Amino acid sequence: MKEKFRLKKNNDFKRLIDAKKYVINKTFTIYFLPNNLGYSRFGISVGKKHGNAVMRNKIKRQLRMMISQIFVFNKSYDYVIMIRNNYHNQNYSQNLEKLEQLSKRIETEV
Repeated sequence: MKEKFRLKKNNDFKRLIDAKKYVINKTFTIYFLPNNLGYSRFGISVGKKHGNAVMRNKIKRQLRMMISQIFVFNKSYDYVIMIRNNYHNQNYSQNLEKLEQLSKRIETEV
């Protein structure tokens, strides 16, 4: 995922979370809002309870790959994806399926 498609600033994360427009399941929480940029941006949040830095970075790498497989980047939306506890109980393909289900729910709400 290219650098311009990433959200990194704390203000961007807070803006999305405070808007309280989200979809949720046992594995992920996705906050989303429209933007005026002409492309989508993604932020990833993995809390310290999910392991040490090596494990959290592994989860982020996996999630970036899932995002590139599922989401369309030409839509004008900002997303923050948060990992929940059930992520560790499933393998990559199951997590990919759960994320895809949430992306379809977002499409119906938009």
